Amino acid sequence: MSGGLSQDMARAAGRGPARRWFASTIAGVKIRAAVLEEFGQPLAVQEVELAEPKAGEALVRLAACGVCHTDLYTASGADPTGYSPCVLGHEGAGVVEKVGEGGRGLVQPGDHVVTLFAPECGECIHCLSPRTNRCVAIRDMQGLGFLPDGTTRLQRNGEPLRHFMGTSTFAEYAVIPEIALAKVNQDAPLAGCAPFACGLSTGIGAALYTAHVQEGSICVVFGCGLVGLGAVIGCRLAGAERIVAIDLSEQRLEEARHHGATETRVAADDTVDWIRGETSGFGADYTFEATGLVGVMQQAAESAREAWGVATMCGVAGKGETLDIVPRLLITGRRVTGSSFGGVKGRSQVPDLVDRWLAGEIDVDRLVTARVTLDDVNDAFHAMEQQEGIRTVIEFA
Repeated sequence: MSGGLSQDMARAAGRGPARRWFASTIAGVKIRAAVLEEFGQPLAVQEVELAEPKAGEALVRLAACGVCHTDLYTASGADPTGYSPCVLGHEGAGVVEKVGEGGRGLVQPGDHVVTLFAPECGECIHCLSPRTNRCVAIRDMQGLGFLPDGTTRLQRNGEPLRHFMGTSTFAEYAVIPEIALAKVNQDAPLAGCAPFACGLSTGIGAALYTAHVQEGSICVVFGCGLVGLGAVIGCRLAGAERIVAIDLSEQRLEEARHHGATETRVAADDTVDWIRGETSGFGADYTFEATGLVGVMQQAAESAREAWGVATMCGVAGKGETLDIVPRLLITGRRVTGSSFGGVKGRSQVPDLVDRWLAGEIDVDRLVTARVTLDDVNDAFHAMEQQEGIRTVIEFA
């Protein structure tokens, strides 16, 4: 299940043998990183080599990295696009230490940055549109585990290691494209900035930038992990009148109330009927799914309001799973949409979200429920599987 690229993937990357995938013209430095060696097995924290940044790239000293469900999803083997070996991690925050010569000057040494698995080049057809955040500038190479030039900056024992989501932040340092770094206010503690690199921005953005929640509306959020709580926060920031949080955990429902939910309910088979009963039979103006479970996605679609309801899917379903929707739900005016990174344009909008945290509008401290070292990454995965806490953050010395 593990191993290097297939010949087809190597050709797609425009590269030859594996020994050429590493930027061997630049001397590497030793760093500690958590490596996915084989799907379904614990990550191995070990020493690897990291090359210096090339043009358009920056060397980032990681201060913190959130442990996200996407990392666990890939490590488990459930992700159909996953590969190994690679250095996992994508929810990072740190300080720029060096910038490759000949870049665009988007970041400078000393900048505090949030890493972006969803880059923003500002120039491609998607970046130029206000309708999406799906930058296409480096997508092909990123999906294969390479940096934009088709090589890696990571190696171990003379063999290349691939990057993960263009970031690989389960490591002391990372080389990341400039367009995948958001400069943030240096007053913001970096451990609190890390969740904005994925889960928190995804939830907030789903409400603000994907669904465009209107003031005075009725919203229902299914699932109260970090993404779901982010959606609750986003609905509150948008001025929703009623925000209903649904989850199996009373503890998580309590967190939802803290972050702005006006009502909570333990998940049950009759959830859709209950929501319709609470809304004169119509359903909620906006629903958000943040569990990755297709059964819950169906509930979110069915509980959206007739005529104008919007159901936004944020969770990642399992390999091969499909969502069944009765066409009449759509004919009668409901819309079902997906949200990648909450529709957030990373370099432009993540700094604004961090500033709203500093202004007291978002309680990040309550969301970071555990702080651990890199050596504890597998324990953090286990805690996530047990739904303990909201977000564990790895802090680097």
